[in-house]
Amino acid sequence: MSKHQILVEHELFDEKATEELVAMLNQSLADTLDLAYQTKQAHWNVKGSNFYGLHLLFDTLYVQLSTYVDDFAERAVALGGQAYGTVRAATATSSLEEYPLDAKKSMTHVNALVDRYSDYSSRVRHAIRKAEKLGDKDSADLYTSVSRAMDKALWMLTSHQDV
Repeated sequence: MSKHQILVEHELFDEKATEELVAMLNQSLADTLDLAYQTKQAHWNVKGSNFYGLHLLFDTLYVQLSTYVDDFAERAVALGGQAYGTVRAATATSSLEEYPLDAKKSMTHVNALVDRYSDYSSRVRHAIRKAEKLGDKDSADLYTSVSRAMDKALWMLTSHQDV
């Protein structure tokens, strides 16, 4: 018997908790994919005197989100679920507001991303509490690391906003 078979046969959580965790992880997967591509949209289209700095920042944030996409998907599968990570699946289930596709000015992009990163961060914090309530410390830890990174991302983004 392989390690994988042993892990699958040894249920980590009851069926209901596993279903809730996998659904939550898939929602996070969809939201993270959406936020990653919204960030890339800003990266591709930003204009203005601070173009270069924002262009680099947006790309850095995109790469970071790509890592979390993989983490959420793999955690869902590790719990015995299926990861729904296609762009179409993400589009159908993302809870984030649509990105303004006509945005060009740097502050329009920054403000749009601040709104979306704030919303995303709130959802991540809620997921920490839910994972803890369901007894999944590993998923809670994953969400905590994402939350910490999103706090830093928001700090970087809001530092560019006009005061």
